[in-house]
Amino acid sequence: MFRKLRSLLAVVIAALACSVNPAGAQDNQPRRPNVLFILVDDLRFDQLGIAGHPVIKTPNIDRLGREGAVLRNAFVTTPLCSPSRASFFTGQYAHTHGIVGNETLKLRNFATDDQLVTYPMVLQTAGYITAHVGKWHMDDHGRPRKGFDHWASYRGQGVYNDGEWNVDGASVQTKGYVTDVTTDYAEAFIRRNHAGKPWCLSIGHKAVHGPWTPAERHKDLYEQDAVPRAPSIHDDWSGKPVLWREGEGGTTRPAVGSKNPRLNPSDKTVRDTWRCLAAVDDSVGRLLKVLEETGQLDDTMIVFTGDNGLFYSEHRLVDKRPAYEESIRVPMLARFPRGIAPGTTPAGMALNVDIMATFCELAGVQPPPNHGRSLMPLLSGASDVAWRDAAMFEYFQEARYPQWPDWRAVRTDRYKLIHYLGQPQFDELYDLQNDRYEMTNLISDPAHAEVARQLRQRLVELERETQTPARLPPPIAPDARN
Repeated sequence: MFRKLRSLLAVVIAALACSVNPAGAQDNQPRRPNVLFILVDDLRFDQLGIAGHPVIKTPNIDRLGREGAVLRNAFVTTPLCSPSRASFFTGQYAHTHGIVGNETLKLRNFATDDQLVTYPMVLQTAGYITAHVGKWHMDDHGRPRKGFDHWASYRGQGVYNDGEWNVDGASVQTKGYVTDVTTDYAEAFIRRNHAGKPWCLSIGHKAVHGPWTPAERHKDLYEQDAVPRAPSIHDDWSGKPVLWREGEGGTTRPAVGSKNPRLNPSDKTVRDTWRCLAAVDDSVGRLLKVLEETGQLDDTMIVFTGDNGLFYSEHRLVDKRPAYEESIRVPMLARFPRGIAPGTTPAGMALNVDIMATFCELAGVQPPPNHGRSLMPLLSGASDVAWRDAAMFEYFQEARYPQWPDWRAVRTDRYKLIHYLGQPQFDELYDLQNDRYEMTNLISDPAHAEVARQLRQRLVELERETQTPARLPPPIAPDARN
């Protein structure tokens, strides 16, 4: 199935070369905009000043929202780094693009990133100059990927200071803090002479991923500020049987307790994520400045978002992967004066799979087959736009994380159903309007039986719409890795 789809996509991308005018728009039409995509690692939906956080200050990032749009309900379809990134770049769910985990093809991934058809490839074919700078995190090497005229990245997670980068195929030993180095390369690309052609730049930040090493200038930031905690840090799991189930060999998964600091992040750890974000805010400020200095700011579509959320002990959990809000929701801001009025705050659900269609519409090119839809109707503030009433999410069990089985979830503006594949006894149902912290599982509540039935049916419909396979290959044992 996946091999056939990739062959079809290859044909589609080749056809684009014949259907697009490489010179760009007609003379009587506005110049096609530049595209700047900024992706932050592990950034939660509520960790920005403009999102209402009581401590964090992000004035430059907030500017994007004030002068453009804040998408209040933005989500990733798989709350895990590599699958989510591939969905941003391809517009497809993980079950289609094939990168279903952070491991290599030798584990459960159906595909490698060199088999993807991405929006930079499409825009490159349409005459854009394309570049990627910073974290890529799909497949474990830093070499240039297809679809980019310019490349500056590193292997896997990279390091926070003095990392080895691959710049257009050459190994470069950098000096300095990774967020600043990333911004240096991005600024250099923006300042280049692009010979009148529009450009597309994707930026991947290492921040705010662990080990949460802040820049020296921010190491004491927020030191006197209290760390807010949600009431769900006291979740007793009484409504989450998946967390108490018996594991392989009849062993019961131990409760997540405060004795393990990794599973109960300290206030310092949380503050360090905020400090790492401060450097990202500095970066956005630098990029806005160079765009202004070069006269390109209002001709550039800027999208700022995260690849997934992160738990700070909510539900006594860390990391990501479960289908709770802290994991699947991300911030998403967009600035483009030619199409977005300042202060726009659409409520419709935006997904990472929508980015491909959005950028292709801006470039005036037909996107290859994808599961998303252009966000421009939402961003333009159109009041009569018919938008999605529900969204599907998915996760594929990883060999190193057996505590989380395969799941699929469906979310509306009020309810969320989490279905554990082959294990419906663990299913969960939440009323997000009355239970924003997802503490009360209503799956067995007779008063919500009809809601559960309707959501199960809606999940089936979304599976059909996205061509979700009924069966998936099992995860390979960890000892099978090389």
